[in-house]
Amino acid sequence: MDDQFKTDAAPPSFVVTSAYAGTVVYGPGGKFGPRIQPDLQLVLVHTGSMTVEIDGISHTVPSEHIALLKPGHEEHFYFSEKRETWHRWIAVAAEPLEPDAEAYFNSLPLYIPLTRRMNQLTDMMQSLQNDGCDRKDGVVKALGQSAVWMYINEYLQMGLNRRKHPAILAALDHIHERYGDDLGLSDLSRITGKTPEHLIRLFHRDEGMTPIQYLWKYRVKKGLELLRSTGLNIGEIAEQAGFKTSYHFARTIKRHTGLTPSDIRKEHYNKPVTS
Repeated sequence: MDDQFKTDAAPPSFVVTSAYAGTVVYGPGGKFGPRIQPDLQLVLVHTGSMTVEIDGISHTVPSEHIALLKPGHEEHFYFSEKRETWHRWIAVAAEPLEPDAEAYFNSLPLYIPLTRRMNQLTDMMQSLQNDGCDRKDGVVKALGQSAVWMYINEYLQMGLNRRKHPAILAALDHIHERYGDDLGLSDLSRITGKTPEHLIRLFHRDEGMTPIQYLWKYRVKKGLELLRSTGLNIGEIAEQAGFKTSYHFARTIKRHTGLTPSDIRKEHYNKPVTS
């Protein structure tokens, strides 16, 4: 993949006319094409592998990666010789791209690692289609466009993450998944394979705070999200967000926001609805 990450140019606008998510399994040695790619198309390779020949140049996309195919190119697909290849795709038909938009898309890498978020978005599109939504329905088109935006965002995020130490990325992943558990510095040290002292130094360098400060900051963020988006009581939110007691949760929220959890919830529900 391209090692240069372009974070200074804003992603281009484009008008989606239809979108569709599909799935297919090819047996060993399967082939498809040639064809001229008509749309922006995301191909999610789940198992096996895919080699796509684009304008005569071969590129191999491994499993658990997602490829972005651009319109107007001749493509021929060759799938793993040794095992089945399961892939899904999101085809996003758009009005003709402006030259700057076409140049932007052509500057993106052919493939990046496949994330859970992209899988969830694809699941949602397929579920809507199974319920009878047409490829031109507004919600399906919006999800198709969102998938393209997500590809761009995750590519740019890779550039930011490449500047962080791998131990930091491992610790952040663990915190984001297990923030509600009884986590401590020793747990993060074990997960990352770094001594507590080394991990603290790395966190100060890459995050500007200690691992435990980051953990509590994340717990506050998730607690606030639950306050504003659910009807759970304060005790339930405190437990889910990793706080020992509802008193500890309330005191910490007040220290960070100047408001009590009840005030935050009232403020959120009293906001006027705008069209």
